[in-house]
Amino acid sequence: MAAVLAGGEGALLSHRSAGALWGLTTPPRAVVEITGPNGRQRPGLLVHEGGIHQEERSVVDGIPVTTLARTLFDIAELGDEARLQKAFEEADRLGLLDLQKLELVYARGVGRRALGPIRRLIDAAQRPETTRSPLEDRFLEFCREHQLPLPQTNVIVAGHEVDAHWPRQRVVVEADSWSFHHHRAAFERDRARDAAMQAEGYRVLRVTSRRLEDEPKVLATELRRLLNLGRAGD
Repeated sequence: MAAVLAGGEGALLSHRSAGALWGLTTPPRAVVEITGPNGRQRPGLLVHEGGIHQEERSVVDGIPVTTLARTLFDIAELGDEARLQKAFEEADRLGLLDLQKLELVYARGVGRRALGPIRRLIDAAQRPETTRSPLEDRFLEFCREHQLPLPQTNVIVAGHEVDAHWPRQRVVVEADSWSFHHHRAAFERDRARDAAMQAEGYRVLRVTSRRLEDEPKVLATELRRLLNLGRAGD
């Protein structure tokens, strides 16, 4: 906050320092980065001169800061794609990533060096994932609708192929389709596999088409808790 106040009226925490405030990156050690209309440098500050669109201004913990989308764009401007990739993935993991808002920042950034890296990330995030059933496809759409981080799909976990997996949180979701799981042998086999995975430290949630359609908010809350996320928009 002291750095922002030192930047004068209209200044915001930005770039890597903003990324740290949003929980996406580690803060730069030597300086605090701000953006403001006055580019005059001060000891301990790295001042980026320029205006910030009103829709790209936010407040976190009482500190004026660039929005998460603008923060990602500014990190891309620094030219460190490895740091950008990690920040992008962390935003997705925390449920904070909003591709529509990032697209708007992208559209306002004509001529900026960040355009290429940001475009590649957006395109990769929008690429259809490979799944093996319509119910799995619907579950991925459900994750997007409720701003949940997208999982890995159809991967091997603890010796079993699972429908969806968040490796950091050790959470697995299985899409339960009646057409594939309606007989006793499949029912017993699924429960035995769930028990084996839980014994290995994984948390398993089974999702049905009925739950996706009839109680999506309850399901989203349960999954958000399993992933140790805050409420949407926090």
